[in-house]
Parts: sequence; C-alpha cells; structure tokens
Amino acid sequence: MKNDLNAPPIANPAEQAEKTGATQSLQEFAAALITSRQNTSAKRLVAPGPDAAQIDRLFLAAATAPDHGLQTPWRFIVIPSDRRMLLGEVFAAALVERDPQATAEEIEAARGKAMRAPLLITVVARLGPCDPHIPPLERMVSVGCAIQNILLTAHSMGFGSGLASGRAMASPGMRELFKLQPGEETVCFINVGTISKPKALRVRPATAQFVSTL
Repeated sequence: MKNDLNAPPIANPAEQAEKTGATQSLQEFAAALITSRQNTSAKRLVAPGPDAAQIDRLFLAAATAPDHGLQTPWRFIVIPSDRRMLLGEVFAAALVERDPQATAEEIEAARGKAMRAPLLITVVARLGPCDPHIPPLERMVSVGCAIQNILLTAHSMGFGSGLASGRAMASPGMRELFKLQPGEETVCFINVGTISKPKALRVRPATAQFVSTL
C-alpha cells in the first residue's frame, strides 16, 4: 500500500476509545441527572445548603442559558436568613390584602413561608424595552433555561430544589422589596437545600402526549 505522507495522522485507537467512552459516560450522566431531578417543596428542604462557592457555581450555570442578543433577561436575588423576615412581612401583607378576614394563624403561616429552605433565591425577569426583534416571550424562555440550569446544577451537587410562587408575586410590597424597575417582574422563588424526606419520582408524561409531526 502506498504511504501518503500528506495524509492526516490516524488517531490512536486507545485514545479514540477513551474519548468515545468519556462521551458516552457524559451522555449517560446528563440523561440520569435530568430524568432523576424533581421538584421538592421548600418545607422538605433543610440545612445544610450550598456554600458560597457552590452558590457561585449555580449562577455560573445560569449564565450559560440561551440568550438571544445577549440581553441577560434575568436577575437573581439571594435572600439571606437575616433578611427573610422582610419577605415574610410581604407575604403576610399580601394575604391580608387578598383576605381581610385571614386569621392570625393564617397570617403567621404566610410569614413562615419565607423561613424554610437554606438557600432562597428570587427570580426576576427583565422584560422591559430592548431589541424589538427579541420579544418578551423569547426572553422568558431564556429566564426559564437559566432557572433549569440552576436546578440541575444543584441536583448534581446532591441538593434538592424546587420552585415556589403565588399571588403575592405581583403584590406592590414585592415590587418595593426587590426594587423592581419598570419592565421587571418577579417570576418565582428557587429553594435549595438538603432533602429531609425523599419521595418517589413522579410519573412523567409520555412523549406522545406532547410531541407531534407536522
């Protein structure tokens, strides 16, 4: 056989196999990570939560979300334990505004919702004026991707996580507490911590229920 000195070098079979194995392992890990994550309520998330370095990794993961036009249409606000009472008062005030007949126990329960998971993050969507070719709905998709990246990264660290929202999200007190600018909206809270009581994975919908062919 003629030896072509200009031909590209043949890859080392051992190195090729190692790369193939690493790729396959990565695919298997990603699939297992995504399919095993589930939403965990804040009341089932206890200490310890992520440390400062891990929290930074969560937000680095969020920054890799698809972002058409590099608009960064999200803001994340960490609520430390010594500031939770401020959020609790917003929850309580929003409840009283909705239901003036709320009992003292119900009002106290509303306050308590701010005191649960070790790590509590407010998600703010930045939907105000920007490139007219990037509508708010597309920016919300980016926000959702950033949230999912945080949830999956927390899961990879061994923590549980979950989203929480409610009618208080749109209250005037919420806008004031988080100093929302025009065009900004609070979307939800991300709770992260150690799962106190694991539960079985919920049944996922069959793909045939939401996939079709044109």
